[in-house]
Amino acid sequence: MKLTCEGTDTSTGEEVAVKLIDLRRDRGGYGRGLQDEAETYKALAGIVGIPRVHWIGTEGNYSVLVLPLLGPSLEDLFSYCNKRFSLKTILLIADQAISLLERIHNHFLHRDVKPENFLLGVGEHGNTLYAIDFGLANEFSDGSRADVRRGLTYALPFGGTSTFASVDTHKGLEQSWADDLQSLGYMFVYFARGSLPWENLRTRASMQEKKEELSGEELCRGVLPAEFVEYIDYTRSLEFRVKPDYERLRDLFRSRFEAEGFEYDNVFDWTVKRFHEIHGTTSDMA
Repeated sequence: MKLTCEGTDTSTGEEVAVKLIDLRRDRGGYGRGLQDEAETYKALAGIVGIPRVHWIGTEGNYSVLVLPLLGPSLEDLFSYCNKRFSLKTILLIADQAISLLERIHNHFLHRDVKPENFLLGVGEHGNTLYAIDFGLANEFSDGSRADVRRGLTYALPFGGTSTFASVDTHKGLEQSWADDLQSLGYMFVYFARGSLPWENLRTRASMQEKKEELSGEELCRGVLPAEFVEYIDYTRSLEFRVKPDYERLRDLFRSRFEAEGFEYDNVFDWTVKRFHEIHGTTSDMA
């Protein structure tokens, strides 16, 4: 049994998020997984967008991981904005998310990239994107350790969330950097369309088939500009041990951002909506 609740760090007075695993009911080994997740956070310590571990250990019958209490997830904010993000907001998210994954990818794969696992910070860090939930993360720096697993003749256990998983993940192949970036691309399409074409399909096999069927151009048609098509096609084309060109991807979206005349002012859709709610005015998202 897994549970997350809010609390206070008694030594600092900071508000914290407390992840609990009831070891009496832990038949899936999640308690050990919580320890592994804490080690991943510690290995990534100091990276912008990675929460620091306040405490990890066992208390009574519970395995406990204590992290900073962050703000809402991108999924929460997406729902708040009536299941649509503007191009500007998607581009602002893309800029931070690509850089954050690049920093993570120097050591690990996240393996569960989805809107629920990206949170905003609080206070002066309220516009900073954080990655959370490293329970499925794998150490992966140059791909060499995974070569043998990549060549297996049987499928690996599914790792991730079906809606945002890459095609290779559906196939049971060992994941690499490209798979995290493909999942991020599906997030962009989701934010622009309000849904993904396969999310209501009942089986992973049917989801995989739909993802293979739809090109980047078809996914983005009518909702996102050509740069997103290029992003999806590029990340889908990367071979297993080829490190992505993160700078190319950032520049791709920054060029579109500048062409649209947008400003890097950290004014997201939720910022605008909240402003209008406070002042009793209307906006396009109302």
